[in-house]
Amino acid sequence: MDSGNFFGDSETQISEGGEADMHRHFIDCDKNPGHVEFVPIDDFHLENLPEGYRDNDLLVFMRALAGLTVRVDVKVASARRPHFWPDTDVVYPFSHLKERRVWRTGSGRVCDVRKFQSGLAQSGSSREGSCAVCRCTKCQHSDSPSKLWWEYAVSTATHVVFDDVEASHVTCRLFYDNKDSPMVTLDGFSVENASIQNDRCKMVCTSCDVNLGSKLDQMVGHFKDAWLKVRDKFIKTRDFDKLTLIVSHPHGCSKQISVGHWVDKHRVGNEEDLKKFTYTTCTCPGSSGAPIYLVGFSWKGSVYHLVHCGASKSGLNYSGAGYIT
Repeated sequence: MDSGNFFGDSETQISEGGEADMHRHFIDCDKNPGHVEFVPIDDFHLENLPEGYRDNDLLVFMRALAGLTVRVDVKVASARRPHFWPDTDVVYPFSHLKERRVWRTGSGRVCDVRKFQSGLAQSGSSREGSCAVCRCTKCQHSDSPSKLWWEYAVSTATHVVFDDVEASHVTCRLFYDNKDSPMVTLDGFSVENASIQNDRCKMVCTSCDVNLGSKLDQMVGHFKDAWLKVRDKFIKTRDFDKLTLIVSHPHGCSKQISVGHWVDKHRVGNEEDLKKFTYTTCTCPGSSGAPIYLVGFSWKGSVYHLVHCGASKSGLNYSGAGYIT
């Protein structure tokens, strides 16, 4: 497949009116009027899955994936954004808004959680110097920062969060399942790694909120267990039915699940497992960076799964690159 077919419209929602305009954007949507192919997480049940996939393990996994999906709010555009996508004449998203304060939203996923006590992680790795204590916003302004803290990694698309400048102005809203969901957020991010070419970004932040840390740690563990069950169960049918599921925050509103199938895959560069996909699964502005699940497939590491990137001129949606096996 021609890699040029992957360049189309990125799907980050710009909202000059901020939070107040999100619902209006949802109602006025031109791409998916009525959003009939999107299912709110609270309403997603076995009958929303296609026949042959109405499996309780898959339902449990999708709820676990949805639980870790976050809305990513970004308030500035970095001066470092390139004018064009690498090796193309296609304009890079928000390059015309450099250094301007413009509220935009995408989606992402909490992909890793690590607990630290006095700089020592549960895994045995350590943090030196100032990183031996919590660096959350509250602790940075405290004379006695907490020695117990959690580090969270969130994956999204690089065109959503480009660099540390933008990450420092990011807020992630967690557990936004419906209009009555409580406001739970993370901030104070920095970019740990990002690829413009693969459109994949991993950013990290810290928090000493014990309840939140314990909850997210358990949720990530549950997600990994659920994923292994589903992968093993559907690995033999994955290339026939091509079931593809996405959890996102369309237009910055509460999270929704959409169901479709992948159409084509494209190997990126010389790495056999580095691939991009096109798919029919519905997305909207606000879906950029959302986690994609190709049922029966695996990915390498906590961050190298697929994230949604945009809508192509062919009418299909497309992903960034991930290490998919």
